[in-house]
Amino acid sequence: MRQDAVRGHLDGLLLAVLEPGPLHGYAIITAVQERSGGALELRTGTIYPALNRLERVGLLQSSWQSVGERRKRCYELTDAGQRTLASERSAWNEFTTAIGSVLNPTAPPGLLT
Repeated sequence: MRQDAVRGHLDGLLLAVLEPGPLHGYAIITAVQERSGGALELRTGTIYPALNRLERVGLLQSSWQSVGERRKRCYELTDAGQRTLASERSAWNEFTTAIGSVLNPTAPPGLLT
């Protein structure tokens, strides 16, 4: 899938994979890839600036945690992040319904009254 297809939806993707609980950066990348069936591959140069921005605006919080023998920064949703995720989902559903209505109409245009 083209990288630009994710543009505009990255925040929602990141918030969604963090909904179940805290993850570190590489685990976030892996979760997006797995949940998309391998169609979406995020680069570290894309994800870390986005995570930092989402933390700056209060949608995520982070802490250092030991993962194996290494310490990694783990991110989790804040209450504001939960509310934003709900809003992102609603907007996505409206968007896909509208686009789907155009790309896959149920009746030929001449039959609509």
